[in-house]
Amino acid sequence: MKNHYVLIMAGGIGSRFWPLSRTSHPKQFIDILGTGKTLIQQTFERFLNIVPKENIFILTNENYINLVIDQLPGIDQSQILAEPIMRNTAPCIAYGSHKIRRINPDAAIVVSPSDHLILDPEEFTRCIKKSLDTALNNDCLITLGIKPSRPDTGYGYIQYNNSKIGEDFFKVKTFTEKPNLEIAKTFVQSGDFLWNAGIFVWSVKNILNSFEAHLPEMNDIFKEGENMYNTTKESEFVQSAFSQCTNISIDYGIMEKADNVYVLPAEFGWSDLGTWASIYDLSEKDYVGNAVIPSERVIMYDSSNCMVNVSKDKLLVLQGLHDFIVVEENNTILICPRDKEQEIKQIVADVKQRFGTEFI
Repeated sequence: MKNHYVLIMAGGIGSRFWPLSRTSHPKQFIDILGTGKTLIQQTFERFLNIVPKENIFILTNENYINLVIDQLPGIDQSQILAEPIMRNTAPCIAYGSHKIRRINPDAAIVVSPSDHLILDPEEFTRCIKKSLDTALNNDCLITLGIKPSRPDTGYGYIQYNNSKIGEDFFKVKTFTEKPNLEIAKTFVQSGDFLWNAGIFVWSVKNILNSFEAHLPEMNDIFKEGENMYNTTKESEFVQSAFSQCTNISIDYGIMEKADNVYVLPAEFGWSDLGTWASIYDLSEKDYVGNAVIPSERVIMYDSSNCMVNVSKDKLLVLQGLHDFIVVEENNTILICPRDKEQEIKQIVADVKQRFGTEFI
């Protein structure tokens, strides 16, 4: 386990969960399912079964350093990799990979979002450990693919062929971002497409070779800091490095271009918790389909199939409301039809334009 490391990405703002998720306190730091633990706490604890505590690093925005420290007590500040500006996933993964190589050039790394749900942690642990062993012993970049249960248009899809490493890791043929419904149906019916879980496993050697091949300028930027990682000069170097980086995802920058990408088909009860619909699907509901978190001070009359989330100190009474999202937090109330939830990001943009950042 000493050669196994984890990079947890926790820098997003979670705008689809506004107004519960705010720029100053985004969804990864919220107990959005009412379990008693925030999403980042659940993610961190999940990986304690796989790697030593000191080998888990948190990639986050510098504005969230105190939130990480508060929610993950005992974590050393050197394990928090703070991004001075948002530049998507490729720069932060380059930063984390170079930092880990400086610590251990024989490392294998798991890169994971901080805000996903895993319902079968034992199977998840098995898949990750198998992937780490495979990544250390082969020239490959591994992504985890989820067997689709429906033609969902909110996920990316991975197509694979029969070329394999061992029995379980299939060579990736194509990546497709969020197809329309007809294409999604075709993908699911074909049987050779998986949902893209956004969880990656690779050796530090192979991922940095891929950066050198496909994002050489970005790789050079972070390579320059080789002697400053894990020293007092690291923070100042990172400030300069991120300002030079382009805004690009690891998927587009490397995974879609590399020819050594393999996928492990997996089933461990995964959800990316990307929308209120996903929270509704996973929540307990009353006999008419209402999901209410928390439920102590909510009274509903003649209302059904609603997703309700209100702060604990408020009393909410609903009458005659069907198939709606109702969220109250931070002096803001959102009332939105469930089938219009994809418009929440635009609502947030409109609120920002009209009122500034006060409610964002």
